[in-house]
Amino acid sequence: MNTRINEIVNRIKGMQLELDAELDRARENLNYHLVNHKVRFEQGVREQHRRFKINLLRYALFPRLRHVLVAPFVYAVLPTLLLLDLMASLYHAVGFPLLGIPKVKRSDYFVYDRHHLTYLNLLEIVNCAYCSYGNGLISYIKEIVGRTEQYWCPIKHAQRVLDAHSRYPIFTEYGNAEAYRRELDNIRQFKD
Repeated sequence: MNTRINEIVNRIKGMQLELDAELDRARENLNYHLVNHKVRFEQGVREQHRRFKINLLRYALFPRLRHVLVAPFVYAVLPTLLLLDLMASLYHAVGFPLLGIPKVKRSDYFVYDRHHLTYLNLLEIVNCAYCSYGNGLISYIKEIVGRTEQYWCPIKHAQRVLDAHSRYPIFTEYGNAEAYRRELDNIRQFKD
């Protein structure tokens, strides 16, 4: 791969670490910290949060009209997400071992921690769980498909790809047949 591209990719990784450190500092200002992936609030914060909680009955009986109108459309996607999850997980379980592709750690992509927020009522927690599942699933599948693409067709596109998956930078350049044939077996090694 182009050394200049490698340098940029490494700078991006460094900036991601810097961003993570800055987010950790911001968490301190919000009076919580993470211990083994579990949220720990400072004393008194939970009580303060409870003061902002909207009663479930009031929330359910007096919703905004636009929320009532859109809810069926939002939740109509759930069966499709579940089927997509099933099929992608089946492919992942069967296809990856056969091809020698390293498995994707599902728990890295599905984060459920909003139920610890005492300012959310039960319906808000359910809605948050739905969004966490949907976004986690899409990220999980993006990694599965990215690794599949790395194995089968690691060639960059001629046009810019918006929000490309993490594997994309190591692909060969579009139109470089010689590099593709030369690098294909090496790219399939999944060195991280």
